[in-house]
Amino acid sequence: MKFEGTDTYVATEDLMVAVNAAITLERPLLVKGEPGTGKTILAHEIAKSLGTPIIEWHVKSTTKAQQGLYEYDAVSRLRDSQLGDERVHDIGNYIRRGKMWDAFTADQRPVLLIDEIDKADIEFPNDLLLELDRMEFYVYETGEKIVAEQRPIVIITSNNEKELPDAFLRRCFFHYISFPDTDTMIEIIEVHYPGIQKALVHEALNAFFQLRDVPGVKKKPSTSELLDWIKLLMSEDIPPEALKSDNRKNLIPPLYGALIKNEQDVHLFERLAFLNRREEQ
Repeated sequence: MKFEGTDTYVATEDLMVAVNAAITLERPLLVKGEPGTGKTILAHEIAKSLGTPIIEWHVKSTTKAQQGLYEYDAVSRLRDSQLGDERVHDIGNYIRRGKMWDAFTADQRPVLLIDEIDKADIEFPNDLLLELDRMEFYVYETGEKIVAEQRPIVIITSNNEKELPDAFLRRCFFHYISFPDTDTMIEIIEVHYPGIQKALVHEALNAFFQLRDVPGVKKKPSTSELLDWIKLLMSEDIPPEALKSDNRKNLIPPLYGALIKNEQDVHLFERLAFLNRREEQ
């Protein structure tokens, strides 16, 4: 099994090397990078490229590691016992399989996405060490041992909201998705919008990277936001000339709501535009 990218996902050479190294080593691939750089979609594209199913576990702040294995619904069993339900005699009726259980017992080797692992409690990664290492776990209520029939391809994403434990990091192959440079971004845009005007791409990228380079920006626009913005530019038939900094009345480009996502940054650009106008007078 070798990942070589797909028609709809531009994978850099070092990213392909990282994915294939993790598959060869049978280690989880820990992927970090700015929000919007394609970390989550990477797992989908790996599954698409290799022709395997994908199982997604989206982590939240309240998620516990045990939920990825299984959950025992004691409340339902108590209710059924009070109602005299025959199901109560088989405790297996109250065991809910988690995403890792599904991945371990899948008929075909799947891609298991553990998305945004850093959102959970700091102990969350440590609680999965044994299961990710040995690819097995016990269901204590039934005495059953679940062993992976084949090791899933595990992709773990993180937005760096929390530091991950060293013991967890040792068990992963790590890759940081750098923000795309201009050439890579042109490839990405062409994949999503084949045949787009080169002049529009050129001016849009100039305006986009100007926004990202302004000192003090709280939230820099991401790749996904750039793609949304370009879609709007094409939909509204905005000419490339309107995006040139010399032709704009201020530093904020048209339809900026797709790129700038908080009022602090809007006020920042408004102040900079005001200062620029004063200097020109």
